[in-house]
Amino acid sequence: MTRDPELRYTPKGTAVARITLAVNRTWKSESGENKEEVSFVDVDVWGRQAEVISQYMKKGRPLLVEGRLKQDTWEDKNTKQKQRQIGRLCSKAFRSLTRIAGDSGGGGSAEAPRFASGSGSSGRARARRREADAPPEGDDVPF
Repeated sequence: MTRDPELRYTPKGTAVARITLAVNRTWKSESGENKEEVSFVDVDVWGRQAEVISQYMKKGRPLLVEGRLKQDTWEDKNTKQKQRQIGRLCSKAFRSLTRIAGDSGGGGSAEAPRFASGSGSSGRARARRREADAPPEGDDVPF
């Protein structure tokens, strides 16, 4: 995570957390030179998942996110041109990839919490969870 989660609430009271993840890719070029590419991905998390991420996750911690891609479009106020950005909507599950010990983030022995997972749940329960954590229709995103 490139920064601490930004938690807000919609006018209807739904929690929304915005996080940014850095996704690294390394490879060797044809000449044998090591190359690295970093992509930054904005992720919107809704509902209870947003509150849990805001509580436990901090800048610098690795996070695995499942969800879908979404495309935001808007008109630039100055140039009046249409703008687009691809982001990710966390609609299924996420998992901390490190151990978490309190808010200090330092090497404690507490096991990282399992925030959301498909294992051990019925398909209907997972579907209800996805619906509950999806953005509600007609609710404005407070970012």
